[in-house]
Amino acid sequence: MYLTVDSKKIYAYTANRAFDASKPTVVFIHGAANDHSVWALQSRYYAYHGWNAFAVDLPGHGKSAGAAYRSVGDLAAWTTRFLDAVGADKAALVGHSMGSLVAMEAAARNPQRVRKLAMIGTSVPIEVSEPLLNASKANDHLAYELINVYAHSNTAQLGGNRVPGMWMMGSAMRLMERSGDGVLHADFSACNDYVSGLQAAQDVKCPVLLVLGKRDLMTPAKVAKELAAKLAAVKVVTLDGTGHAVMAERPDAVLDSLIAFLD
Repeated sequence: MYLTVDSKKIYAYTANRAFDASKPTVVFIHGAANDHSVWALQSRYYAYHGWNAFAVDLPGHGKSAGAAYRSVGDLAAWTTRFLDAVGADKAALVGHSMGSLVAMEAAARNPQRVRKLAMIGTSVPIEVSEPLLNASKANDHLAYELINVYAHSNTAQLGGNRVPGMWMMGSAMRLMERSGDGVLHADFSACNDYVSGLQAAQDVKCPVLLVLGKRDLMTPAKVAKELAAKLAAVKVVTLDGTGHAVMAERPDAVLDSLIAFLD
């Protein structure tokens, strides 16, 4: 569906389901240089099982208009305005990587509106190396190539997609290549400059789920332990042999974890 937020045309996947105020709402928020499609399995499941499910394209990503925001705080404020635009008083927020920081900041700022929070492939902080920042600033394809390697476990780089004929590394590359010039750098800057994350974690009042990849090189599970220690009510699920591209490598495990937590 398309809707208007801040006078900009915004896209969110809803499985063509109209919003129903009597149903619970869940919003899925993607990571850097990604879009709503990374939530294909999870968002579709919830849309067909009694929820208002919105897998958003953040501004400047996917089918959404506007420029990419350069701060987690601005994206969190935008998420609240998105809830206003769809008519949802309360929602569960599910975010991956950069999207997990956005979801957490939104939950910290709006405890009365966020009923549960799921953070997937996450850590606080999410620091971006100088070579990656520089490559993304120059719109150098090397940035995509480095991310693709860092984001997938060794097993995923060799194959192993649960869908026959689908190539995880190739699909991830094509998705990133669809993003416009400057989008990746804006996203990386938002992650790298977000220095108040652990304080925000202390301000989160709702139950939190962390889904981590044991082989994640971008948001290492050991770094996420400090985040978990700051959260008042947290459940941690660590997936063996899994990298940062958690929804691609272990889609069923991610969905099962969400079902157990959100429902």
